[in-house]
Amino acid sequence: MKRVFASLAAVTGLVGPVAHAANLGDVCTTAYIQSVLPASDDIESLLIDSSSVTANAVYNASIAENTFYPAATISYCNITLAYSHPGKEDRVLLKFWMPPPSEFQNRWLSTGGGGYAINSGETYLPGGVQYGAATGLTDGGFGDFTTDVDAVILAANGTIDYDALYMFGYRAHHELSVIGKAFTKSFYASSDTEKLYAYYQGCSEGGREGYSQVQRFADQWDGAVIAAPAFRYGHQQVNHLVPAVVEQTLGYFPPPCEFEKIVNLTISACDGLDGRTDGVVARTDLCKLHFDINSTIGHLYSCAASSGGAMSSATPAQFGKVTAKGVAVARTILDGLHTLDGRRSYIWYQPTATFDDANPQYNAENGEWEVSVTSLGGEWVTRFLQFRDLDNLPNLDGVTYDTLTQWMQEGWQRYEDVLQTTWPDLTPFHSAGGKIIHIHGESDPSIPAGSSVHYHESVRKTMYPDLSFTESTEALNAWNRLFLVSGAAHCEPSANQPNGGWPQTTLQTLIDWVEGGAAPERLNATVLSGEKKGQQQELCAWPRRPLWKKGKLECVFDKRSYETWVYDFDAFKLPVY
Repeated sequence: MKRVFASLAAVTGLVGPVAHAANLGDVCTTAYIQSVLPASDDIESLLIDSSSVTANAVYNASIAENTFYPAATISYCNITLAYSHPGKEDRVLLKFWMPPPSEFQNRWLSTGGGGYAINSGETYLPGGVQYGAATGLTDGGFGDFTTDVDAVILAANGTIDYDALYMFGYRAHHELSVIGKAFTKSFYASSDTEKLYAYYQGCSEGGREGYSQVQRFADQWDGAVIAAPAFRYGHQQVNHLVPAVVEQTLGYFPPPCEFEKIVNLTISACDGLDGRTDGVVARTDLCKLHFDINSTIGHLYSCAASSGGAMSSATPAQFGKVTAKGVAVARTILDGLHTLDGRRSYIWYQPTATFDDANPQYNAENGEWEVSVTSLGGEWVTRFLQFRDLDNLPNLDGVTYDTLTQWMQEGWQRYEDVLQTTWPDLTPFHSAGGKIIHIHGESDPSIPAGSSVHYHESVRKTMYPDLSFTESTEALNAWNRLFLVSGAAHCEPSANQPNGGWPQTTLQTLIDWVEGGAAPERLNATVLSGEKKGQQQELCAWPRRPLWKKGKLECVFDKRSYETWVYDFDAFKLPVY
């Protein structure tokens, strides 16, 4: 590290091994950063453009609380730079937030994206800086930090851009960590003997990106906070189209207010099944076993007219009674996609999740509710399966349950090595000492909570095939724990169940586990809104489930409830992990 110390002295006028003692102003300059950029030999031959470096120091910034970190006041060096791959005329942008040297805790944090975005902007960066971590994000080489992969996935109609695909799939995040960790060590003049702990945090697509790393680059990571991962792309993206095809098949398009009433009645009926009535359904498995959705038929619903907005169209006032047709649609959706001959293709969301994908659109000309094709699923079919430069399917004419199943299999086969991201053997990561805290909102209306459960169980069965259920569960939970978040939606609390806590400080919990050996028997969750804001709650580690007895939370296991989470995807001849 002599080169680093010498360069720091030259740029700042300081002498000796001073990086840890320097202040933010000393190191947050373009000249200093250029002097400590890692050499290509240290970053897998990637080429950093030193002329691309920008830097500005930010002092005492007030950061509002987020679902993944509390409010704080932080200072940091905001850095951007670009790199390229030898032999290619490309350009990949990286952004780093570096805490002041006095606050650096020998940690690196990579952060992920959401939807078709490879990053979440600066959303996650403050959480890393709070914990003394140099924190980074990537643009994947897509042009800038706000360009998503769907805008660049096609080189032309009929032709996919495989560089963009594989950068999105896993390469860009690997390169972010390789450059980020090497740069962090140089920036802070860390000695060769100082351990740099490497962490990952992301939700949704960001969760999938996290698994893309621990599945492939096991020894590069000490721990990962993975939330509601959008893995199993071939199935997950097509799954968004299931409700519209159900409505089209059954010939009834329930008004959004009818769906809303069904959900609210479900929450009310299932609230107390966990032993406590608090407006939060912590046991959707018991809800599956004991709630009869037919009981909602005949209940009155009423919703005011909406003027719409950027993401929704105007709707009229809605009032009426929950119909048998509406319940039939809801029940079919909740059962998950099956082929026309009854074989299971995929999972749906838990009861109490809102029917966001199912809401039809209102035709003001004829006063009717009509099918609405969600672009999350439609664009997947047009751009990723059909290679057409269209952001949605124009309609679902002729699309059946079998069509959806075929689309799932096509996407699965085409992208198994890059976007499916369900490799179940994590032995290398475990052998390297890695830890995972995997969380998923139990009432998630975008990615089924059962998707995370199914993968977690696939890992258990694959890695510990000769152990009993109890023994293999204990073996897996020793380093990889799944927590279902009671009442929570997608990557955040649910507006329908605001009294449910959210695990806001999970990164700190992971750090305590990795660096201090404090395994989380239960996960802390904080109520972030409503009358109980600030209340601290606890979540149980899977496969144990919450049950309140005499005012005290117990984490219990019962086979019948567990079996509601177990699926056999017999529509396919290969195992679905």
